[in-house]
Amino acid sequence: MRQDFSKQRQAAIDALKAEGILRSPSVIRAMLIVPREEFLPNDVKQYAYADTPLPIGYGQTTSALHMTAIFCEYGELKVGQKVLEVGAGCGYMSCVYAEVVAQSDLPKEKWGHVWTVEIVEELAEAARRNLEKASYSDRVTAVHGDGSIGLKESSPYDVIIVTSAAPDVPEELVEQLKPNGILLIPVGGIHFYQELLRIRKHPDGTASRQSLGGVAFVPMRGKAGWKG
Repeated sequence: MRQDFSKQRQAAIDALKAEGILRSPSVIRAMLIVPREEFLPNDVKQYAYADTPLPIGYGQTTSALHMTAIFCEYGELKVGQKVLEVGAGCGYMSCVYAEVVAQSDLPKEKWGHVWTVEIVEELAEAARRNLEKASYSDRVTAVHGDGSIGLKESSPYDVIIVTSAAPDVPEELVEQLKPNGILLIPVGGIHFYQELLRIRKHPDGTASRQSLGGVAFVPMRGKAGWKG
């Protein structure tokens, strides 16, 4: 018998709202719609609505629910935007973003789009399967590649969200933002303490940065990531 996660999902969202982490109706709606359990390996499905990172194989994790909410809220996601995610993982977070920028109950001509880049080929393939299964493959494009330097061919983006910790802010990602675009990226040490930065690109090409507090992410791989 298939487990019904709907009550757990509602309780998790209610808790994030009570904590003041979830605020926007569009983000709340998206997180209520996208079924996190459908993106997880069988051995961790039962923990789908625990607010914690969960292992998805190949030494990687999918972020805690509160981080998904934080990325959406501080990224200021809106209908019609183009979003780049660096680190597809299992594909769950990509679909939450897509449900905000390309709401399923809106005409397709109003939709934005999400591109998500995954450096681990097996995870990129798994994300594609999950996107297809969850009916998001028309709103999310999963690419196997080095997302640490962005995805130039689909740029510029309104929002870029990085789900692994970088040694510094990659210049390529800032360059691929639209004017007034936002980059969210964890920056700091390789051993699980970093600072989440919000980089805002100004119309004159300069950028400002804001610290959103301490976070813990797996290290970024690739050209602009950690070596070794």
